[in-house]
Amino acid sequence: MNVTLTEYELMQASMVGCLRYITAIKRNYKSGTKFKAGWSEHVEGACGEVAAAKALGAYWGGSINTFKSGGDLDSTGYEVRTRSEQNYDLIIRDDDPNDRIFILVTGQTPNYEIAGWMLAADAKRVEFKKDYGGYGPAYFVPRKHLRPMRELEVAHES
Repeated sequence: MNVTLTEYELMQASMVGCLRYITAIKRNYKSGTKFKAGWSEHVEGACGEVAAAKALGAYWGGSINTFKSGGDLDSTGYEVRTRSEQNYDLIIRDDDPNDRIFILVTGQTPNYEIAGWMLAADAKRVEFKKDYGGYGPAYFVPRKHLRPMRELEVAHES
């Protein structure tokens, strides 16, 4: 499922990404890994959230400083992980809530692909655990293991 963001959607997402980064600096937040997200990671992450919301017809409130409290897509509770390259995997970390659905979005502004999804508990498998780039171990779920987007609402209703 491909999504292209409009100029207005890009402006919304970039403002939220910048505010998230400024808040992280102001509050001296430390990343859970060696990798410290910068401007581009925050903006692209917010753009990925907007792309997922657009594809699903879901509400995106652009929350700042809420972390894992309610999900990236407010009306669903779904989390979004945005990766810059299409061949990149869905990342799930040990502290991600097991009962939360994570959606992989790949691409860069303004074009994104909604690649699929997985429940965090299902992603936390030994064969997926890696430490790419020395940023700390995480679960890297290959796209071939993700569930198709057409199954998402059915899975959420059960």
